[in-house]
Amino acid sequence: MGGMATESATCEVKSHEFRTSTEMAGHIGVHIRVEGVVQGVGFRPFVYRLATDLGLGGWVRNTSEDVQVEIEGSRARVREFIERLPEEAPALARIHHIDVREIPVRGTTRFRILESRFEEGKGQIVSPDVATCADCLAELFTTSDRRYRYPFTNCTNCGPRFTIITGMPYDRANTTMASFAMCAECQREYDDPANRRFHAQPNACPVCGPSLDLVDGSGLPVRCADPLSHTVSLLRNGHIIALKGLGGFLLACDATVPDVVRRLRDRKRRPSKPFAIMVRDIETARLHCDLTPEDESLLSSPSAPIVLARWRNESPICRDVAPHLAFLGIMLPYTPLHHILLHEMNEPLVMTSGNLSEEPIAAANEEALSRLAGIADYFLLHNRPIHSRYDDSVTMVVDGTPHMLRRARGYAPLPVGLPFDVAPILAVGPQMKNTFCLAHKRHAFVSQHLGDLDSIETLDHFEATIALYRRLFSIEPEAVAHDLHPDYSSTRFARQMASGSLRSIAVQHHHAHIVSCMVENGVTEPVIGVAFDGSGLGTDGNIWGGEFLITDLSTSQRAGHLEYVPLPGADAAILRPYRTAVSYVVTLLGTQALQRSSILRAALTDEEHHTILRQIETGLNTPMTSSMGRLFDAVAAVTGIRTVIDYDGHAAIELEMQAHMSPAMESSSQYRFEIERRDDTHVIRVAPVLDTVLRDISRGAPAPQIATAFHAAVSQMTADVCSLIATDTGISTIALSGGVFQNRILVESISTRLRAAGFRVLHHVMLPPNDACVSLGQAVAASQLT
Repeated sequence: MGGMATESATCEVKSHEFRTSTEMAGHIGVHIRVEGVVQGVGFRPFVYRLATDLGLGGWVRNTSEDVQVEIEGSRARVREFIERLPEEAPALARIHHIDVREIPVRGTTRFRILESRFEEGKGQIVSPDVATCADCLAELFTTSDRRYRYPFTNCTNCGPRFTIITGMPYDRANTTMASFAMCAECQREYDDPANRRFHAQPNACPVCGPSLDLVDGSGLPVRCADPLSHTVSLLRNGHIIALKGLGGFLLACDATVPDVVRRLRDRKRRPSKPFAIMVRDIETARLHCDLTPEDESLLSSPSAPIVLARWRNESPICRDVAPHLAFLGIMLPYTPLHHILLHEMNEPLVMTSGNLSEEPIAAANEEALSRLAGIADYFLLHNRPIHSRYDDSVTMVVDGTPHMLRRARGYAPLPVGLPFDVAPILAVGPQMKNTFCLAHKRHAFVSQHLGDLDSIETLDHFEATIALYRRLFSIEPEAVAHDLHPDYSSTRFARQMASGSLRSIAVQHHHAHIVSCMVENGVTEPVIGVAFDGSGLGTDGNIWGGEFLITDLSTSQRAGHLEYVPLPGADAAILRPYRTAVSYVVTLLGTQALQRSSILRAALTDEEHHTILRQIETGLNTPMTSSMGRLFDAVAAVTGIRTVIDYDGHAAIELEMQAHMSPAMESSSQYRFEIERRDDTHVIRVAPVLDTVLRDISRGAPAPQIATAFHAAVSQMTADVCSLIATDTGISTIALSGGVFQNRILVESISTRLRAAGFRVLHHVMLPPNDACVSLGQAVAASQLT
């Protein structure tokens, strides 16, 4: 689904042998259980049509954990039904397992859809929400159609799923559409097996379905004949609109007007972090971005994620949308409401999450009116409740392969398939970019992106979503896995939850990263794990992040790492990378080396200079770190690219962007790390690279040249260390994980070097490489220890 891998299980058909006695030679009956994503995707109507086309009798129904079918007829037709079932299933279905058993013939000639059956303690895979299909889109703009410009048009092939489901099985009564009684015409569609709205649970029309309301910033109704057309007028006049979507509110404004975009930034308290853009169609997207075929495939897929694509210089989208970046987050409309707005506006719109920075997306009308007051000028509301909050997914394409950066709408909650059975377990993930994972048997349900667990609102969202997943998938954990860091909110939650027979199991952060990558690729044998990120508590009590690990599913041995440097002020150094840069220079090159950097001297006050030196000397509030993310920050600061940040990864991203400005340029100075062997560990010395960076700055080398040379040095060092470890261990598979691998230059260059050296290289295929993947690794690693 969505042009990316969504789960690793394949369809298995288990067919118990049919009896071959003479009396059974003519007709047979079979009972079929179908497991997978088979509810909310038009599967029962498909089964009905297939059975009736083949002249078979019987029935189909949803249960709380699967779809069950009984059919009878001639042996040849029954066999044909079983063969065609997985081959011709609806495009949105994902069949994992089919079990076929012979049953006595009952003499049934008519085929029916039975009422769903609830079974206590059983769970079913839930479909994600799906972008508007071509048939619904055609109806939306056909003036004679009864759903002309109806913003809630949907069918069995598209529309809301996960965000409206309150329980299983997937029937209208178990969705937020339960309060909308279908009119006679919608009911006829719903009951007609030949209609594509046959058993479409969110089916609705202007007569009986949800409706829009436009209100001002105070919540007072705006008198207008057509809320949608009036919203377009407001957008054209420079207003900021909060509009209710599938999984929450989005803030929209005209992306071509700098003053409007800057006003949104000021109100949202988001000075620099890039906004996403929505455009009318793929043709319009090509005007703003240089799209590859893989980009276009992702944009046009049923998941319709945001795609980071190369931004065209001639695009009229103002640069304030994504300051200092070469790539633009672009998406196509994925609901009828979006299609109507973009069709009539015919200009690109900023579409960003309806929240203040780092808060959960607003979902309910009253909540939005309260939390987004002062940000939005007007609110376009509707009366269909949202049960699950759901951000937009974000992807990029590197070397022709899609990579996930944020997994939510269109992908979650599809499970990751496991290569073995696990007992029920909950893994609560990390502090930043949190997801959790509920796993049982061969399914790992990784939640949608939840955000950083730094606010009460996000913690409430975290706990409520865990409760929802436990209910939907009927998984009651027997153990809870968490990070080593004792101060993470998720760790505290896990320890509070652990009582009686429920064990809590700590899993080291980078071990979890690598295990996640292994599981996504179906690998169980040991690998060399390269874990590059900003921070994760190591087993020695220091902050890791530039790690080479010999890893299997249950254990991890540190085989290499960047040398340690102090991080003066801890979080203060992360927010002000010049502090990190000062530490690198002073620690590795000496205090006098600061005189070689006018940029760092200018960033420091005398008082801060002395404070940092004291912290480095005494270790007060100054943890030691081996983080690759912090090294990127330091190089960005020392070159003057970014000395202070206002979003996670800000400095490292802008350093990468400088390298993209001259990807073919090579530095006249070759940057090279030194690799020292200390006992059984390879320690990567940074001083030679840092010294050369300072020398290049002093001779006036441009930032793009330094950035390019630095990326090349990191890539070469990674390949060199992996080769040394492989020589010691004989391991030839490399797994790459961590937030630094959101850097497309590193992903491509490191992979190219490793493959040229004969290694098999694993990337994440379903989850992001950042901390959003950690919960999966925690669940699997902990399951090996229970």
